[in-house]
Amino acid sequence: DIFTGEIIAMYSSPSYNPNSFLFGISQDEWQLIRNNPLKPLINKTLSGLYSPGSTIKPIVALSALENGIMDTNFKVQCKGKMELHGQTFHCWKEKGHGWMSLNNAMKQSCDTYFYEIARKLGVDKLKVTADKFGLGHKVLGEYFENEKSGQFPDTKWKINNLGKGWVLGETLITGIGQGYIQTTPIQLCLMTAQIANGGFEIKPRIIFDKKNDNLRDYLKYKNENPNEPLPTDLLISNFNLKPLFKNQEHINLIKDAMFSSSNEPGGTSYRHRFEDPKFTFAGKTGSSQIKRFTEEQREDEVKQESLPYKDRDHALFVAFAPYTNPQYAISVLVEHGGSGGKAAAPIARKVIKKVLERHELRERINQLTGEPV
Repeated sequence: DIFTGEIIAMYSSPSYNPNSFLFGISQDEWQLIRNNPLKPLINKTLSGLYSPGSTIKPIVALSALENGIMDTNFKVQCKGKMELHGQTFHCWKEKGHGWMSLNNAMKQSCDTYFYEIARKLGVDKLKVTADKFGLGHKVLGEYFENEKSGQFPDTKWKINNLGKGWVLGETLITGIGQGYIQTTPIQLCLMTAQIANGGFEIKPRIIFDKKNDNLRDYLKYKNENPNEPLPTDLLISNFNLKPLFKNQEHINLIKDAMFSSSNEPGGTSYRHRFEDPKFTFAGKTGSSQIKRFTEEQREDEVKQESLPYKDRDHALFVAFAPYTNPQYAISVLVEHGGSGGKAAAPIARKVIKKVLERHELRERINQLTGEPV
């Protein structure tokens, strides 16, 4: 829930039957679980560390807007690759996208565009924005000791941890969610939720306290009565309200670009859109690279599905819905799924529809019982 932080669903696969441990698990069954290469003992939602791939691009664009690096008129010509100090940085589209604006670059996930704005922005400024939105930090640390914090690197981090100076090429690959970045699926969900609610901090939780459910009321009053002061009780309940932006219009630009990615022709998740506005979502696909493609593989146009399973990219997708009146955010990661648009987005589509279909029922039960469902 993008306003309360209430977690509606959280799932890690494959899993195991915890009843097997109730009276002592057999040695054979324990070995099967422990040696399973898909690692069922790890809660991947909280403890799985992955490069976010292109799902990071909304934050890269937001940071560039917030720091005055670009505006809506800024364009980059994509020729399929970018040369920097003798090194080649490829866009996923071999022949390039041509001239790209923010909206088109997000829609088509143009790597060259984000290489360029990351280069102009710098990794240290990008990290400040990423920190605000929860990347590289535990989300539910008070509930789960096994949650990982991951990392969002900057120049200081590399010196302190690797003893080497940061190089510009690392800034470029950070701008498309590769390199040293490590995030958990729940961090990406929090990031997306805080974009969806207009850029306000929320604190995700399993145990829900209705008294802390105030952001929705605050935004509703603010929008309906823009020229009137807030009531005293609302001011008190929102004492800890924390905006994560300098200019809220920048958040709106990012939300519009994510809408284009999912609902306009050419968008990387366009095939999975809903026509019904009740379910329409705005999202961003991503692929987390496991192994770097060789020049030979590029020339042969090798597809992800033809690679060995362990060499395929992880597939990611983040989204919020419904677009016109956001309520929920989601992140999906499919290990070695290859493409976010092919593997992760279809799963997110099904979950979004089910959660939104149950939204009114959940709200009614909450009002009757005072307890979350």
